[in-house]
Amino acid sequence: MLKLIDIKKTYHIGDIETKALDGINISFRDKEFVAILGASGSGKTTCLNIIGGLDRYDSGEMTIKGKKTKDFRAEDWDAYRNNSIGFVFQSYNLITHLSIVANVEISLTLSGISAAERRKRALEVLTRVGLKEHLHKKPNQLSGGQMQRVAIARALVNNPEILLCDEPTGALDTVTSVQIMDLIRDISKDRLVIMVTHNPELAEQYADRIVNFMDGKIVKDTNPYEEDTTVDKFKLVKTSMSFTTALRLSANNLRTKKGRTFLTAFASSIGIIGIAVILSLSTGFQVQIDQFQSDAMAEFPIIVSQQSIEMDAEEMQKLGTEQEKQEEYVDSDEVFLYDPSKNRITHENILSDEYIDYIEKVDPTVCGSIGYTRLVTMNLVRKIDGKAAAVSISSGMQGMTSGGSSGGGGMMTSMSNAGLSSYPVQLNKEKGSYLERNYELVAGEYPQSPTDMVLVVSTRNRINFQTLQNLGFKTDDVSSIKFSDIVGTEFKLVANNSYYVKTEFGTYLPGTDYEAMYGAADSKTIRITGIVRQGEDAEVGILSPGLAYSDELSQIVIDEAVSSDIVKAQEDAAFNIFTMQEMDEESKKMFLAVLGGDPKPFMLMLYPDSFEAKDELVAYLDAYNADKSKEDKVVYTDLAATISTMTGGIMNGVTLVLIAFAAISLVVSLIMISIITYTSVLERTKEIGILKALGARKKDITRVFDAETCILGIFSGVLGIALAILLTFPINAIIYNASELENVARVQPLHAIALIIVSTILTMLGGHIPARMASKKDAVEALRSE
Repeated sequence: MLKLIDIKKTYHIGDIETKALDGINISFRDKEFVAILGASGSGKTTCLNIIGGLDRYDSGEMTIKGKKTKDFRAEDWDAYRNNSIGFVFQSYNLITHLSIVANVEISLTLSGISAAERRKRALEVLTRVGLKEHLHKKPNQLSGGQMQRVAIARALVNNPEILLCDEPTGALDTVTSVQIMDLIRDISKDRLVIMVTHNPELAEQYADRIVNFMDGKIVKDTNPYEEDTTVDKFKLVKTSMSFTTALRLSANNLRTKKGRTFLTAFASSIGIIGIAVILSLSTGFQVQIDQFQSDAMAEFPIIVSQQSIEMDAEEMQKLGTEQEKQEEYVDSDEVFLYDPSKNRITHENILSDEYIDYIEKVDPTVCGSIGYTRLVTMNLVRKIDGKAAAVSISSGMQGMTSGGSSGGGGMMTSMSNAGLSSYPVQLNKEKGSYLERNYELVAGEYPQSPTDMVLVVSTRNRINFQTLQNLGFKTDDVSSIKFSDIVGTEFKLVANNSYYVKTEFGTYLPGTDYEAMYGAADSKTIRITGIVRQGEDAEVGILSPGLAYSDELSQIVIDEAVSSDIVKAQEDAAFNIFTMQEMDEESKKMFLAVLGGDPKPFMLMLYPDSFEAKDELVAYLDAYNADKSKEDKVVYTDLAATISTMTGGIMNGVTLVLIAFAAISLVVSLIMISIITYTSVLERTKEIGILKALGARKKDITRVFDAETCILGIFSGVLGIALAILLTFPINAIIYNASELENVARVQPLHAIALIIVSTILTMLGGHIPARMASKKDAVEALRSE
């Protein structure tokens, strides 16, 4: 029978060993005949010139159109089979999942013929062999004779110079055999036909030349070959299968196995589903966090204080290393001392008039409002039951001013129980005031003048009883106080010169004649005009429960206090004028600020007009620090950025861990795809042999199976994304029931595209090794498989 073989292998003709005819192997068993049609007197045998004739086939030399086959490379044999040889097999060897038109076109696709030209030539040759009415049928819908006609049409469509027929009528009945042989004889009029057969009558009836073999040796040749010295040079057209063609072949194959293809794609999509759901949840929660941050942190200020703590990565690592060196649970009878200040890196900000002026010139659309925190205390006196009495109120900054070194710790502590804070000054006049936008009025009215104050309560209308107690309200044996008893309450703001009294020792103490203070000409009336609490739409309230006032009121206090006797005395003294204790410069500076002797704010709070404007505000602050030395730079704290970084880092960490677990299923999918592709290689072994017979290169065979895994990868990726999108509906329902967060799980288009690409790449990687194995299969052995 006639078979295809690979290059550079040793084959046998009977007992004769040869390495000559690498592209074609004719094995003779018992008594066989080589019938040659269309050769007599035409010189067509020159296209297959075996030097010395068939009886010298064992010489190992073969020339094709003047080119010795020993110089052929693998690509040359592939091209020669495609360009010059047409094969008609006894068992048809059609690709069952392709239509007969596609079966005929397949060899043209390897020749680089355009789609339109392929279809035209395929239709012409199918019409010639009498199959015009069966163009779109599959091979299993045809009779044996019709399938052989398809095989002949496929062999002819590339217009080969030689048609090799291996028992073309061996599987046919007598009538069909005659029809096929008449067709082959008609074909032999314009090309050389070499037919191998066991039937001597068939050979005698149709052949122009008959070569008889017996036990692998030539016993008769009816038209012996005469050597032709003419050199007929020719050029081979290299074969190549496009990836599009490979995709079509693989798609047709997968369509024949829809159930298995779906199950394979579903199994390999599980990892994609897991990662897609994780990313959708991560993205959704991040969107919720970003939305919360956008709503809430738009009110989070950028803080600039006179002292700012700095800790860079190097210092943190150094500190961590030092702590690691310290042994825990030490077996010792000693107490080890340490200075916590050495573990803190501080930067002294110089809040100069120039810097404050620079801040106040910021674009109002970028920074909507500015909050000032000052250490100055207010000297307040109130009429309680008709008698004037001092009320304990301070700025709430006592933690920064108390301590032994300051010498004023006792007084500061006693004055710290009433919370007091100033609300920001509105720069963007197009928006309402900060207080009105973020705090709802539950009683009275919002402040209308600098001397108006409001009482801030919690969202449950709660406040520390000591806050009101220190303001002179009776809190014993009561659990609540009417709004009307608080709104309208008046206080007298007493100047330092009226409030403090100089002793005979040169020190100062708060006076006790509160009636005189209340009636002093330089005292100013301030009052509580309303009660407010954080609004329902405001995510974060920055005002602590207690009295809230405008910065203008602080400025009024400072303007009068700067020239007061007590401030001047403290400026001239090196000790605390209350306790006579010595103070360092830092403590003295802080104590002067408490007395109202320092007009500079202790802290600035800059509120971006929107979350998006924060970056512009940061850029504005950085512009001031440009080209300044480290000591002259003003360091700020961006609370929103700090929290965003923390939440973003946590979310990213959780997402990465979950993706790592889900990725395990991708590895399993990759292994599974390798097994599935290997199974497909085994199932399509015969197809591999057919493609090689038609001139397909190794890389073309590899491409066919790579295309199959590509389709599987895309399908599994799309299926995984589709299922992940469907899963978001029950997931969102569960999350909403648990937390009332809506539409948390959302598959992003970019994530979907990326995961489909990942699925495709991983699937192709998993199938590439079996694809390479397929490309190395022996064509002869492949054609033998069933």
